[in-house]
Amino acid sequence: MDDVLIECSPGISGDMLLGAFYDLGVPKNVIEKPLIDLGLKDLYQLDFKESKSCSIRGIKAKVESINRSPIKRTWRSIKELILNGHLEDKLKKIIYEVFESLAIAEGKVHGIKSDEVHFHEIGAIDSLVDILGVCAALNYLNPNRVYCNEPMLGKGFVQTEHGKLSVPTPAVIELIRQKNIKVLSSLNSIDGELSTPTGIALLANLVDYLETPSKYSINSYGVGIGNLKFTFPNLVRVYKITSFEDFSINDKEQISPKCEEISIQEAWIDDQTPEDISNFVEKLRIEGAYDVSYQAINMKKNRIGFSIQVILPIEKKEFFRRLWFDYSNTIGVRERTQSRWILLRRRGEYSTTFGNIKVKQTLKPDGSIITKPENDEVLRLQLKHKMSTYEIRKIIKESGTKFKPFENWK
Repeated sequence: MDDVLIECSPGISGDMLLGAFYDLGVPKNVIEKPLIDLGLKDLYQLDFKESKSCSIRGIKAKVESINRSPIKRTWRSIKELILNGHLEDKLKKIIYEVFESLAIAEGKVHGIKSDEVHFHEIGAIDSLVDILGVCAALNYLNPNRVYCNEPMLGKGFVQTEHGKLSVPTPAVIELIRQKNIKVLSSLNSIDGELSTPTGIALLANLVDYLETPSKYSINSYGVGIGNLKFTFPNLVRVYKITSFEDFSINDKEQISPKCEEISIQEAWIDDQTPEDISNFVEKLRIEGAYDVSYQAINMKKNRIGFSIQVILPIEKKEFFRRLWFDYSNTIGVRERTQSRWILLRRRGEYSTTFGNIKVKQTLKPDGSIITKPENDEVLRLQLKHKMSTYEIRKIIKESGTKFKPFENWK
């Protein structure tokens, strides 16, 4: 299975990324399928055309809006469209996450709740086509890992439905802060919007590593051409690659458990239904909490409530504070910083008699490695083969060979 490397040259936008995936060989019907599944096929015309930027060839994706029953542009309405659509679960999840990150960023910028955000460029049909098409293309390629170099932002002004805004736009700034994305500034003396909110949101949610692998071979590539004219080629390349990262650890000092600071946030809530609490807990997990626990408790006036505790990366504590107040009824959150010692771990894939199985590995202080299959995989195999959990785990342990890491030890 290939990896994917996205090369911002120098920036990124949804249409350039879409053109590059098409040039890489992703069929147009794959790109359009989620749009058809969501009932949008009569609202746009999508064409891919050969183009050049400073004599470099590539593909330009062009979307034309057909003004026929235009969809509502609020995040609430777009969310309902996605969640109620006939999309496969994995694709639905990544599409939802891209749009949600844009909604949260716009809400922060305008000082309103994300559900109330009324998208402009982001909710227009061309951006819907870009986001759904890129997510579908990556889902079709199904890479092990997705790499990308740091994008550049540009400077100057861009005309939007909010009026003329400085570059980078407020939504781009918030997405970069929200997702802790590193950017390059060497070409920021160039006037123009090098990276759009749609492009940055796609990178923030689809890329595993915002760096290029130290060693890789190129199997094939596609080129997407942008609309802006510069003194240099304005394009995005997408490569299918085989990476040769060294995932081994030889330094004994690196094997030792590492200490890190984490943030713990908690609150007691007695005025929300169990269904709402369950949805909120899942939201916390989706947004990157290390772990979430909750339990029923007795509160004042003999009411049954819920105690919720979240362990999260310390750099996300401000973002998570906002989640509590946006997505739960609590009027206060307790927060503290703690240290924790953790063993290095990594996710990967084992080759077994059942086929490729997703597993986690833990590196012990003595250098030994503990491999454990993901519980979802065990359950899937248990139902498929009508065997006990013990039998499934035993067969995986005895037949597992050729571990393929998805990430570095961390």
